[in-house]
Amino acid sequence: MSLAEKTCAIVNPSAGRGRAKRLLSEIRSRFAYIDESDIVLTVASGDEERLAVRAVDNNCTTIIVVGGDGTCSRVASAILRRGSQCRLAVVPCGTGNDFAKALGVSDFTPKDVAALVPREKTSHMDVGHIDGHYFLNSCGFGFDASVLAATKNVRFLKGDAVYIYSALAQLFTYRGIGVSVDGAPDSARRNMLMVTVSNGQFLGGAFRIAPHASVIDGELDVSFFSDSNIIERVKIFAGAFRGTHLGLPSIKTVKVQTMTLNFSEPPAMEIDGELRHATSSTVKIECIPRALSVIAAPGALV
Repeated sequence: MSLAEKTCAIVNPSAGRGRAKRLLSEIRSRFAYIDESDIVLTVASGDEERLAVRAVDNNCTTIIVVGGDGTCSRVASAILRRGSQCRLAVVPCGTGNDFAKALGVSDFTPKDVAALVPREKTSHMDVGHIDGHYFLNSCGFGFDASVLAATKNVRFLKGDAVYIYSALAQLFTYRGIGVSVDGAPDSARRNMLMVTVSNGQFLGGAFRIAPHASVIDGELDVSFFSDSNIIERVKIFAGAFRGTHLGLPSIKTVKVQTMTLNFSEPPAMEIDGELRHATSSTVKIECIPRALSVIAAPGALV
């Protein structure tokens, strides 16, 4: 690596139900080119942003996240708010690892990522922005947010199975959410199963929710899932595994640079695998093209 470059690692030891903590000794061994003092661990939620700001201010040129989508999102937000060109890489250790899928490294081991970082050129990807938050992969309203809330109570499963189990449990009981779109020909509020806003293609690890999405096209893929009967919901669920659900009559998808959604009250929303609540019943979403510097597997960014 160039002498002008400085690499740091931010490890979320609780990511992946403790998987990141179990990998810590291997991380220190594989990333021998990182000073020991520059491999730091989070202790509480929110530490990621503070540690990332410190790394950027200390002239770090690459931050390697050892964690999941939430950790990556928080670190990326700090980089973006600082206006930095610091590169972001990831050793995937989360539940869904949707961001790692977008970078083509979801199956990479610490050894693989350690070899990738010094040799791979910088790429630039789009990010989304909503209600004061940046997102790398997706945000969602309705069923998506409800499922995410339900995953917090699932302690007996790991990985993609957590989201799949929670989605199945919610599939038959969730009542929908009312939403309208500013500027749409039909602006009446309609009851939706969910609304997903995708930068990357995957949601919850297993679901290819936006098969035509690209993190380098300067647009977000917004999908409206009309509330429907149980049979249609099951079709959506099954089709989303393969990315074949978009042909169903209850789903409409549009690519946008910006969009404003209106709800009856400030909605719960899933942002990169974390549950948040909007500050207003009117929510503006926008795409910021090529805003984040990343290290991706060769040919992965589409």
